[in-house]
Amino acid sequence: MGSYCGGWWWRTGLWAAVVLAAAAVVAGGNVTYDGRSLIIDGERKVLFSGSIHYPRSTPKMWESLIGKAKEGGIDVIETYVFWNLHEPKPGQYDFSGRNDLVKFIKEVQAQGLYACLRIGPFIESEWTYGGLPFWLHDVPDIVYRTDNEPFKWAAKMAVDLQTGVPWVMCKQPDAPDPVINSCNGMRCGETFAGPNSPSKPALWTENWTSFLQRYGEETYLRSAQDIAFHTLLFIIAKNGSFVNYYMYHGGTNFGRSGAAYMVTQYYDQAPLDEYGLIREPKWSHLKEMHAAVKSCSSTLLNGVQTNISLGQLQQAYVYEDSTAEGNNCAAFLVNNATTDATVEFRNAKFELQPRSISVLPDCEKVAFDTAKVNAAISNRIATTSKTLNGAEHQWEEYREAIPTFSDTTMQFNQIEEQTNITKDSTDYLWYTLSFQPNATSCTEPKLQVKFLSHLVYAFVNGEYAGSARGNSTGQRNAVLVEAPISLSESKNDVSILSVMVGLWDSGPFMEKRYAGLTEVEIQCKENTYNVTSYEWGYQISHSQNNVHILSIKNKIVP
Repeated sequence: MGSYCGGWWWRTGLWAAVVLAAAAVVAGGNVTYDGRSLIIDGERKVLFSGSIHYPRSTPKMWESLIGKAKEGGIDVIETYVFWNLHEPKPGQYDFSGRNDLVKFIKEVQAQGLYACLRIGPFIESEWTYGGLPFWLHDVPDIVYRTDNEPFKWAAKMAVDLQTGVPWVMCKQPDAPDPVINSCNGMRCGETFAGPNSPSKPALWTENWTSFLQRYGEETYLRSAQDIAFHTLLFIIAKNGSFVNYYMYHGGTNFGRSGAAYMVTQYYDQAPLDEYGLIREPKWSHLKEMHAAVKSCSSTLLNGVQTNISLGQLQQAYVYEDSTAEGNNCAAFLVNNATTDATVEFRNAKFELQPRSISVLPDCEKVAFDTAKVNAAISNRIATTSKTLNGAEHQWEEYREAIPTFSDTTMQFNQIEEQTNITKDSTDYLWYTLSFQPNATSCTEPKLQVKFLSHLVYAFVNGEYAGSARGNSTGQRNAVLVEAPISLSESKNDVSILSVMVGLWDSGPFMEKRYAGLTEVEIQCKENTYNVTSYEWGYQISHSQNNVHILSIKNKIVP
C-alpha cells in the first residue's frame, strides 16, 4: 500500500523513454479528463486496473501475468517505480533483470494495455525504506516527505516535463490543479469524500484485494463478493470511472526488499497468486463484473443518473442516455441489508441477495450479481520435486565466529545507531565491549540490554547469555531477559548481535528513526555498571560481507 502516490497516464504505445526511473517523455495521443472520467483520444473510459510490481516477479513471468490480467478484463497495469532499486548509490543506476522497468512497460504495450506509473519517490508499499535509497539518510539536513530542499529538483522537473497526461495523488484531498486526488482502501464507495473539484473524475487508486501480512499474523481473506460489491458501489455511488486492484498480482519480496517484519509472500490472495496462478473464484468473478460494466459503459458515462428507492435499504441507480442509438438504459439494483430482499423495478420483481448489487445493462435482465459466484474455489497443491537428504547429499554446518572488541576495526565511545554503521548493507550488526569490573566485587552478575531493533542475541565470553524480540515496528524499548552471566576478574568480552527484519516503510521522520541497542547494563549485587557510554566495537555480520560459504561440486557460490 502507499499512503501517497504520483502517477502518469499514457497509452503505452506512445511512450518514448524513462529517465532516472522518474520521468517519461510522451509523444502523440491525448489523455485528458473531465468531471466524469479519464478521456483517451476524445472518448470517456471506464477503466479497471491491476497492480503488478515488476521487481516482485521475474521477467519470465511478466508476459503471462499481464496476459492473464488482460484476459480477466483489466485495461491498465499499474506499478510503482522503486528508486532504491534503480539508484542504490548516487549516480549509479540499475535497470537490469527484475529492475528492467522499460522491458516491463514494453510488455504492457505489446499486449495493448494502458499503464499507470507511480513514480514516488516515496512509495511505502511494504517495501524496505518505503522505496527511498538509504543514502538519502546521509544528505545533510534532509527531511523526508515534506517541503525540503534536496527534493525540490524533482518537483521542478515534473513541471518542466510538460507530460500532457493527468497526474494522480493518492489520499491527498487538497491536491492542487491539475492533480487528481483519489481514494485508497476497501470501502471507497462509502468513505471517499469525492474529488476536490467538479472538473476532476473519481478515481480509486488502491482497492485492496487482501492486506499486508507480517510474520506471526494470519492471512487476511477478502472475498470476491466483497470486492465486487464495493467496486460497483464506488462506480455508482461516487460516479467512479477508474478502479485499481491493489494487488492484482502481489508476487514475492525477494532478498531484503520487504519492509519490517513483512513476510516473503506479498498479497498472495490477489486474483493472481504469488506464483502467477489464477486464484478462484476471485479472478473469474471480477472478470464477469468487468464485462457487465463495460457492456453498458457508454450509457454509464454519458447518461443521466436517477436514484430510485426500492425499499428501506434498497435502491436502483438508473442511467439513461437520450442521445444514444439502440439501448440507452442501464441499472444497478442495490441491497444494503443483511437479509434477502424482493424488489419491484420497472414492473418486474427481482430477488436481491444480502449486501449485493445486480447489474442490468439493458434495465431488464441481470447480467451480473455480486453475491452470485459461478467459479469454483481453486486449490493450490504443492508437490515434492526433489528431496535433499540421504547419502547423495552431504550437509555441512557453518558457524560464524562470535567477534570480540579486539576483533573490530570500528570503535566509538558510545552505543551507535545500527543503520548509521551498516548503511543498510545488512540486517545484522555486532556490538562488542571489553569489560572489567573495578576493585569492587561483582557477585550474581546479570546482563540487561534495551534495544530498538527487532531481535538481539547476547554472548558473554563466547557463551550464550540470552535473546529477546522486539515488535514489528521496533519502536518500544524491549528488555533482554536478565539472564545470569559469568564474569572473570579480568577482561570480559560482551558481544551482542542486533538484528533488523527489514527497515520501516512509512511514518513521520523516517530519517530520524533509530535501530539497534539503546542501553546496556551489567548488574551486580553490589553495583550496576551502565556501559552505554563505554568504548564499543562494531562488526558487520560476516554472512553479509561477501564471504563464500556454500560449495557445490568444488564450485564456490557466494
